[in-house]
Amino acid sequence: MRQMSKQKTKTPALTGVYPGTFDPVTLGHLDIIERALKVVDHLVIGVADNPAKNPLFSISERVALMQTDIANNKKFKGKSIEVVPFSKLLMHFVQEVGARVIVRGLRAVSDFEYEFQMAGMNSYLNEDIETVFLMAQDKHQFISSRFVKEIGRLGGDISHFVTPNVVKEMKKKYRH
Repeated sequence: MRQMSKQKTKTPALTGVYPGTFDPVTLGHLDIIERALKVVDHLVIGVADNPAKNPLFSISERVALMQTDIANNKKFKGKSIEVVPFSKLLMHFVQEVGARVIVRGLRAVSDFEYEFQMAGMNSYLNEDIETVFLMAQDKHQFISSRFVKEIGRLGGDISHFVTPNVVKEMKKKYRH
């Protein structure tokens, strides 16, 4: 019978990537980040540079908004999180940062079909990378960046959907 070594072996950290345009970051996004940190040891928030989506905020502004919201959130203190912009194929970015998991947030059943197809395509590109779907809390399931931008553009109150930091920056964008 083999003897077990009394030395502790260090388990390698599991890195995940949470990709998105985050234009702007919402409370739903922050909820998914909190949930993802229960699954992975290190989370890379990949802020996608996708000009086809006609973002309100530049890539550098979106990175800064996310970094500020992460820094201001007490739930994230001491957690291993980094915010990184990217403009390449997601699977190449995931490999570049050494991640083994892609985190995707789901709000409603309607999100699932698209996300399921994307996960299948990503698996085809690299079968060693797993996609994990996390549901937002009920109170955040209806929030989307697109709706937040529309409400903000029309002068509505967005403070229930985003942080004060984002409210302030959106007001600057929509000043006429």
